[in-house]
Amino acid sequence: MIELKNASRTFRVGDSLVHGLDDVTLHIAAGEYVSIMGPSGSGKSTLLNIIGILDGLDSGEYILDGKNVNQLSENQQAQTRRDKIGFVFQSFHLLPRLTAAENIALPLTLAGVDKILREQRAAEVMAALDLTDRAHHRPDQLSGGQRQRVAIARAVVTKPRVLLADEPTGNLDFASGMEVMKVLEIFNQQGITLLVVTHDANLGARAQRTIRMLDGKIL
Repeated sequence: MIELKNASRTFRVGDSLVHGLDDVTLHIAAGEYVSIMGPSGSGKSTLLNIIGILDGLDSGEYILDGKNVNQLSENQQAQTRRDKIGFVFQSFHLLPRLTAAENIALPLTLAGVDKILREQRAAEVMAALDLTDRAHHRPDQLSGGQRQRVAIARAVVTKPRVLLADEPTGNLDFASGMEVMKVLEIFNQQGITLLVVTHDANLGARAQRTIRMLDGKIL
């Protein structure tokens, strides 16, 4: 499903070169649940951004679902990202003027999906995440846990193959964080490949496999 071969990504910080990824080779099978752990600056988010096609490699290969991402045009990469990858971030990234339902349906709106179909799909996802009674609430009218569930609903409304979560519980209390993790794991049980970046060893241990990173390398 996901394969990196000798993948490297370097950033210039002042006069120094920082290795976000340093000759990383990695395989993640379809439907797998993987946590990515390591100290700040170890390359966790860089790895997630590469897999999510939010950033590109300096060298090496990234193969997603049998296609070499490096060889795709920008439009093809954008389409692949839209159709196959869902993102959940620590800070929710909901649009404050849109209701929960409108935030959830936004990826379908941007993809040009018919209004009736996108409202139907958004309603289905909201029902699955117990958000139906919050459909017309704006983000500032929701709790942190509810906002993260809206963000998850937005991430899965397009029925992606891969779900990438970067510190998804970082802004939540323990109970809300556990609720969010259980929701993510339900989608994994339904066949979505789940990658979670976390500093929390207890959350990391919930995954089938843990990848530990340091200085851009996988330990």
